[in-house]
Amino acid sequence: PFPLLSRLEAADNEVEELGADIAALPALKSLDVANNQLRELPAALADCPRLKEANFRGNQLKDKRLEKMVNGCQTKAILEYLRAGGRGKGKAESAREEARKKKREKQHKKDGGDGEQDELEEARKLLVKVLHVSENPAPLVVKASPGVKDVRPFIVCCVLKGVNLKPGNALKRFLSAQTKLHEDICEKRTAATIATHDLQLIKGPLLYDVQPPDELQITPLGRKEIKAKDLLHQLQLEAEEQRKQKKRQNVSGLHKYLQLLDGKDNYPCLVDAEGVVISFPPITNSEKTKIRKQTRDLFLEVTSDTSLQVCKDVMDTLILKIAELHRLTLEEKEDSGSDNESDALCGPVNLNPSQNVQQMNLPLVVEQVRVVDTDGNLKVLYPSKTDLTTVSSLLTVIR
Repeated sequence: PFPLLSRLEAADNEVEELGADIAALPALKSLDVANNQLRELPAALADCPRLKEANFRGNQLKDKRLEKMVNGCQTKAILEYLRAGGRGKGKAESAREEARKKKREKQHKKDGGDGEQDELEEARKLLVKVLHVSENPAPLVVKASPGVKDVRPFIVCCVLKGVNLKPGNALKRFLSAQTKLHEDICEKRTAATIATHDLQLIKGPLLYDVQPPDELQITPLGRKEIKAKDLLHQLQLEAEEQRKQKKRQNVSGLHKYLQLLDGKDNYPCLVDAEGVVISFPPITNSEKTKIRKQTRDLFLEVTSDTSLQVCKDVMDTLILKIAELHRLTLEEKEDSGSDNESDALCGPVNLNPSQNVQQMNLPLVVEQVRVVDTDGNLKVLYPSKTDLTTVSSLLTVIR
């Protein structure tokens, strides 16, 4: 009845069931059914061709793996899981999935040759290779001081090598994806905060520490060097001015996160070997290590005052997102000098398996980073053998 419906919001409505007829909404792009009484998600959701954003959180799902996924994975991973049948599905849905599978196989043959198609499918996999600390001649180490325990105790870090942010809108997409993750899985930075740095601009080893607000000095992104106390005061004044001008309560940018440090006697910070503060979570990181188009290797940092697992789940999702953007950059012809939206897409590359498979199949490299205490005892190593499993349906991890 609503074929042109693109957004459906039904959060907090005591909804008990989503019907399979939801697949009859071909224009549906956004679905919010959080905090209802859903016990199952229909496989038909995977048949919504334009569905990109979906929020299923706060529902007590029978499938506990699926429940964990809706709290930590992107919509694409959830739909892939539903498309594959999930667990505990009935015969009807299994039959539908079998029919879809046969249809896809038939289409593959029609498109021209199983061998070539298989080679292309293999080329399109998102690949990440883990470089273990023992294989790395100069691994980066983060030392955590005892003071962080009472302020922001949890931190997970890693190095990601081989990204390409030069073409077209690649850098803009990367920064936008980080902002979206802060709003979504990081729950407006209340659950966790992401910071991304240009590895080449970092002097290790690093120290995760705390400093008093009137002593902590940082050069925030896009600003001059300032004390943390003065930065927050400046941001509060900007927020008030913003409210007056727009005549509303909502504020944007860094101003949204000021209350997260209320009542703190010390502020958390990540300091490099030269004593420079490169990160001030959950507010900002430093202009010194800012990501640029020329950046190839990243230092990724996730901090939280909630739990270590939250940090790991966010990092898993961040790596998946960067891998997706990396794949998108490789698949599209883009002008390396452009940052304009209009220049972003100039058509897909015509893949020739014999020429392009090797390039398309080059994995990003994730280097393990250890976080240790002041005595050198290991606190956390990421990625460990159990990490990156929540995104395994979309990411092939070579360990």
